[in-house]
Amino acid sequence: MNLHHSFYQLTPDTILNAIESLGYETTGRYFVLNSVENRVYDIETAKAGRIVVKFYRPGKWNQKQILEEHAFLQELAAEEIPVLAPIAIDGKTLFEWEGIYFAIWPLRNGRIVEEIQSNDLERVGALLGRIHSVGKRSQIKSRPSLDIPSYGLTALQYILDQKFITNQALAERYEKNARSAFSIFESLTNEYQIPSQRIHGDCHKGNLLISPDGFSILDFDDFLHGPIVQDFWMLLPFGEADRKHEFFDFFAGYCMFADFDENWLKLIEPLRIIRFIHYAAWIGKRWEDPSFPSLFPHFGTEEYWLKETLDLENANRDLDDANPSPNAPKENTEPEMTNKDFFWDWDN
Repeated sequence: MNLHHSFYQLTPDTILNAIESLGYETTGRYFVLNSVENRVYDIETAKAGRIVVKFYRPGKWNQKQILEEHAFLQELAAEEIPVLAPIAIDGKTLFEWEGIYFAIWPLRNGRIVEEIQSNDLERVGALLGRIHSVGKRSQIKSRPSLDIPSYGLTALQYILDQKFITNQALAERYEKNARSAFSIFESLTNEYQIPSQRIHGDCHKGNLLISPDGFSILDFDDFLHGPIVQDFWMLLPFGEADRKHEFFDFFAGYCMFADFDENWLKLIEPLRIIRFIHYAAWIGKRWEDPSFPSLFPHFGTEEYWLKETLDLENANRDLDDANPSPNAPKENTEPEMTNKDFFWDWDN
């Protein structure tokens, strides 16, 4: 059986049969939720109301890795941290149907946060601080680490090996800038002894839900071991000097529950670059999925890779300005970081 082919063509009967195999009685009504990486559905049941089912993309995570995500969510929920833990049935949270793993989740109503308001910054910071305080308690067992060998170099090598960048000169520029950022990431990590721990991994505003009960953080599908700064930089506009008061409010909440060193923020720009590279490799690895060519029509073109390379070069210039060599002349201007449009799973 070709699991990827089955995953790409999940039918209504397959979806509902999987749910009913767990004892649910469905009404036949369901809605497709917005997810590129997995297949996620809002299902109406006769007695349990509406639930959410997530079918995991074959090949991304193995059983142990998915269960470790579930265990972390249960650990957070046990501390009354507002996350969505999967529903356990007879003590199990992970199930299999026709070779594809799936899990059941409660439906939580609310709206996705488009912009964090000033009066909410402290609450969001406190929420993330609580998550990180739990994340620090134990180490990852089977999930990946956000480090250069397993996260950065693996993605870069995939792009180069697949020869996505057909222009050799452009490929060399791309590789040079990637490796430069990787080197700075490792230097900063060593210089400031930046710790790694269990983190969300994909903490952007699209995964922040607000309801009358407050804020919740969703979608721990990219849960991994990494520096806590990875969970900051997509939430706030770091580098915009006129908004520094927002950082103060955010970290006032965060530091009520978790430790933080301002030097750790130096990793933001290298993390952005690593994300650019990892994201491009992510698209390439899923190109056989029929939905991807239509979602990313410019991927693989020289125009696409030129833009990606220019993004890396611009980000590296910011890095050079922020981390000058000892012999470099000092600039009088303060570098300003910009937020690139990003999506990881489009779960928003």
